[in-house]
Amino acid sequence: MNSKKLVVEFIGTFALIFIGAGAVSLGASLVEVALAHGLVVAVFAYAYGPVSGSHINPAVTFGVALYGKISWRDAVGYWVAQFLGGIAGAAALVFVLGGSSSGLGATTVAEPFSNLQGLTVEAILTFLLVNTVLRTAVKGEGGNMAGLAIGLTLTLSILMGGPVTGASLNPARTLGPAIFTDNLDSFWIYLSGTFIGAALAAGVSKYLD
Repeated sequence: MNSKKLVVEFIGTFALIFIGAGAVSLGASLVEVALAHGLVVAVFAYAYGPVSGSHINPAVTFGVALYGKISWRDAVGYWVAQFLGGIAGAAALVFVLGGSSSGLGATTVAEPFSNLQGLTVEAILTFLLVNTVLRTAVKGEGGNMAGLAIGLTLTLSILMGGPVTGASLNPARTLGPAIFTDNLDSFWIYLSGTFIGAALAAGVSKYLD
């Protein structure tokens, strides 16, 4: 495993939580939150894409591994770096904001939606995100616009799913804030939902090939 890949996956995921969840913590509007997340993903796709693919999301790594473009050994390394980056990003927010009373942008299923509805939203939106990653970046159909396409897909997904689940689409995005707000009860929704969506995206991409 190339340690450079792990470093950039850590940094990218840290930035996503610090800026994206940070925007939520500071009371940004839904549009502002969507742009904060989407722009981070787009920028780091160009900055770190040539190094690691700039997954900065365990679900994306899962989809890419199922698609056969990264080994499972490397995928495990990515997951460790991504989850640690997410936790570090949330810890940095706790320090900067003077505690966790802001909620740290933690993603939870909102009332009146059920856990099953929340899981479904996370699965569908993650499918769309990973599908975009696989088709535009991994397969190369997006050319120089791949990073922008991926960032915009996340932005649009948050505009729809934000009011339902917070539109995490990323277990590392959920885990860090959940740890520091003592809110791990619903983490399984964001882990299983996103991985289901990623698996479906990998299957569809293989079929389209």
